[in-house]
Amino acid sequence: MKELSLNILDIAMNSVKAGATRVEIRLTEADNRLVLSFADDGCGMTEEQVNSVTDPFFTTRTTRKVGMGIPFLKLAAEQTGGSFGIRSETGKNHGTVTTATFYTDHIDFTPLGDVVASVTTLIQGSPNIRWVFVHETPRGTVSLDTDELKAVLGDVPLDNYEVVKWIEEYLRENYAELR
Repeated sequence: MKELSLNILDIAMNSVKAGATRVEIRLTEADNRLVLSFADDGCGMTEEQVNSVTDPFFTTRTTRKVGMGIPFLKLAAEQTGGSFGIRSETGKNHGTVTTATFYTDHIDFTPLGDVVASVTTLIQGSPNIRWVFVHETPRGTVSLDTDELKAVLGDVPLDNYEVVKWIEEYLRENYAELR
């Protein structure tokens, strides 16, 4: 993928498809590293699935025989000298945590891209999920928790046009303050 924001969209959609009610997307920048992590409370994966998930010819989808999202994320991280990890559990305390570490000063570092558009799209497309987004940088932090929005909005749904536009503007303004 040409931008990490597209990986964010793709990997977070795996959480949606896994039936998650809570998805946390965290980006942590420090020195020359970017750590991108996803944590959800979805159905989780078996040990066999975890061991196979980085194989592009493994997918749980029935509509096609390949799954490229996680293999692309792993490749993008490792191309920079970084790392990739995934752990998951099925059952009572289920869910999946995916982490990719990138070295941002490496020539093969994929640009971050439009994270705001990806996060806004995820919230608009799955407004009933609790989305927690945190991007920590040396200059400050941008964060959004949809449970906080829901508490203020009451019966107004998160996929309401005005709400979606507000979320987008809020995130863009917070990123602008980091410059």
